[in-house]
Amino acid sequence: MAKHDARAVCIVDDDASLRRSLRNLLMSVGLRVETFESAEAFLASAHQDSIGCVVLDVRMTGMTGLDLLGHLLSAGSRIPAIMLTAHGDDETRRRSLEAGAVAFLEKPVRSATLLDAVRAALSSM
Repeated sequence: MAKHDARAVCIVDDDASLRRSLRNLLMSVGLRVETFESAEAFLASAHQDSIGCVVLDVRMTGMTGLDLLGHLLSAGSRIPAIMLTAHGDDETRRRSLEAGAVAFLEKPVRSATLLDAVRAALSSM
């Protein structure tokens, strides 16, 4: 198993059915996955050193995905982030990429597109 395969892909999305669907997809290709219902729950998790990348929903109750991305950046985190949204616009895309996101994907996202983005993020560590 490659080194990055031991690191978890963390899905942070307030939509339980989407979290489950993405988890099943990523696990089906042998990736280790952790899911969080909010940015706050993700930040409270104790194992951030074992994270390979995060998949963040842009719009969530409480702290948004973009807020979380900014928080990670200001904390000096090098965890690659993939932004996922059903409400994509050029401004949000620009802000996400400027804040360090490695990809900005719109829902519904094709499985192959998400897998390619996750694999690229994991290999960038």
